[in-house]
Parts: sequence; structure tokens; C-alpha cells
Amino acid sequence: MKQLRIRMLAGVFVVAGVLSWAGARLWDSVGTLPRVPLAAPIVLAVIAVVLLATALSLRARLRAQRERRPGAKGVDPLMAARAVVFGQSSALVAALVAGLYGGTGVFLLESLDIPARRDQAVYAGLSVVTGVAVIAAAFFLERVCKLPEDDDENSGSGATRAE
Repeated sequence: MKQLRIRMLAGVFVVAGVLSWAGARLWDSVGTLPRVPLAAPIVLAVIAVVLLATALSLRARLRAQRERRPGAKGVDPLMAARAVVFGQSSALVAALVAGLYGGTGVFLLESLDIPARRDQAVYAGLSVVTGVAVIAAAFFLERVCKLPEDDDENSGSGATRAE
């Protein structure tokens, strides 16, 4: 399994942002602008919390397993791999969504004097911040599930997850 790459996520964010900004300019020339829903930052925040809770739970279980505490629950390797895949896919989607709302938010910065557009710009900004939180939580989850043998850099194959 390959690790998340910050460059790829940044590229997705920038491309989505530029396309969104251009699309917002074009759409605004027609007369209206699609709304940034209030639910967007809320949903992204929920995903970030779920990823963080999963990472903290797995970290505690792995620590207990390593210390050989009596009654410690082991971590199923398949469950850990699924958690990492969930984190990686969430990070990719968050980069895309944050880029889309970021581009729209940058466009909306031109008209902050209109109260409705100012609210939309705030929602877009919050969406970008919570999208970054999802990406950070995904990186943390990936780090938690990384095997100790994977610490050596420059290995030719992708990193193996689980335990």
C-alpha cells in the first residue's frame, strides 16, 4: 500500500481551486453563483473526528498489545488496512472538496460587502480549514498503522500496513 503524498494532495487542491475559481467567475457572469452549504464544513469536521478517533483507538490498542498487557485486544491487520484506506480516500476527497470551496471562497472575497456572499465566503473558508483537518487526521492514522519495519525510508516497494 502506498503512502499518502502531500504533493499529490496539494496538486489536487490547487487544480480544483483554480477550476472552481474559474467556474465561479463564469457562473457569476450568468447571474447567480452556486451556494456553499453550511453542511460542508460540518460534514468534513465529522469525518476528521471519526478519523482521529479511529487513530487514537488503534494507537491505544497497539500500545497495549506491544506492552503485552493482560486482556489487551489485538488489532486485526485487515481492520487496520481498511482504516488506512478509509483515511487515504478521505484525504483525497477532502483535498478535492477543500480546493473546490477554496476557489469559490477566493472568488467571493471580491464581494465581501454583500452580506449573503460574506456568509458564503465564511462557509467556504471553514470548509477549507476542516478539509485540512481531515488530511491531517488521515496522515496521523496512517502513521499509527505503520509497521516498525516501514520506518526505513527509500524502500522500493510501497509501505506495508497493519498489525
